[in-house]
Amino acid sequence: MMGLDVLRECTLCPRMCRVDRTKQVGVCTVGYLPKLSNIVLHKGEEPPISGETGAAAVFFTGCQMKCIYCQNMGFSQRGVGFEITLEELACAFLKSQQAGAKTLDLVTPTPHVPWIIQALEIARERGFSLPVVYNTSSYERIETLRALEGYVDIYLADIRYTDDRFGQIYSKVPDYWTVAQEAVKEMYRQVGPFDEERMKGLIIRILVLPNNVSGHERALEFIAELDNRIPVALMSQYIPHFGARNDPLIGRKITKEEYESALDKLIELGLDGWMQLDEKERLTTLPIDWRTPCGV
Repeated sequence: MMGLDVLRECTLCPRMCRVDRTKQVGVCTVGYLPKLSNIVLHKGEEPPISGETGAAAVFFTGCQMKCIYCQNMGFSQRGVGFEITLEELACAFLKSQQAGAKTLDLVTPTPHVPWIIQALEIARERGFSLPVVYNTSSYERIETLRALEGYVDIYLADIRYTDDRFGQIYSKVPDYWTVAQEAVKEMYRQVGPFDEERMKGLIIRILVLPNNVSGHERALEFIAELDNRIPVALMSQYIPHFGARNDPLIGRKITKEEYESALDKLIELGLDGWMQLDEKERLTTLPIDWRTPCGV
């Protein structure tokens, strides 16, 4: 099991900042303790993840990516959130199950992996049994993913770009596609393609960006070559938030033709999955009291 010592010279993500997070925050903007922004019952995830009751989306503070259009900018890059203890994190997982969630959906979890593993150990001893979803940008170190084997049931993995240049311009990382390909292969090795009966496996999300910045055709070809049973969530919800507003390539929403072109490619390759269209997500706040003990 991955220990907390890694946080003293942090190498959890591919940025490898080696910051002593017991003394200062890393590139991810997170210090030592786990930090959460919110937990909600989220009915807008892929159907098998949300089910009828919703996924318990645990929004962790901090992220190794610095996407200029991130809709979660407040907690992913600006540090909004609450520091909690290991016991409180395990308690939050248990309360998510008690609230009737279909899955535990860990959002931007990478800076918190050692805490997540230990909290899951504690929660499982107390009866926690929800399928665990690791909701990731795919900008992940293989070593960190290997530490998660046996703890994660479903990898919900983005493919953001298939050109390292766009990863640098729009997410401030120099090697996104180089890293993401190997990370996705490792996730697939651990859990295989998603199977709803087992509630286990890999699902890949592609957010279609204007002017093919996402490289979605190449991404779909990569998925088909890996295993055409991997379901794909093809997303059309891109909005040019924050630094993307005036960008010459991504400063607008996608067109109907751009989305349909990506959908045609998905069908041509024999892939299956879900179309995620531009509709308002339904969120219901999950009643979690971070500080109330629950016997863990």
